[in-house]
Amino acid sequence: MSNQGKANRPQWDSQRILTLRHHLGLTQRQLAERLGTRQQTISEWETGMYKPHGASSTLLSIIAERAQFEYNTAPIKEPKKP
Repeated sequence: MSNQGKANRPQWDSQRILTLRHHLGLTQRQLAERLGTRQQTISEWETGMYKPHGASSTLLSIIAERAQFEYNTAPIKEPKKP
């Protein structure tokens, strides 16, 4: 078996997860439901407290690939409040 497919997959950092979630138009709760995890886990990933590993990382990659998510997408900047 080859690890070639795995080599092309991104490391899921907090900004990439947030950008993917926005690309999908999902709330943290909705993404958590798709991944079979808790909303708090998504929040912890997005704040950089933890990083997804193993099956969670693989599922994020599969969801991203199916959604045609561009891994090199510029980070989404939250609008500044006046």
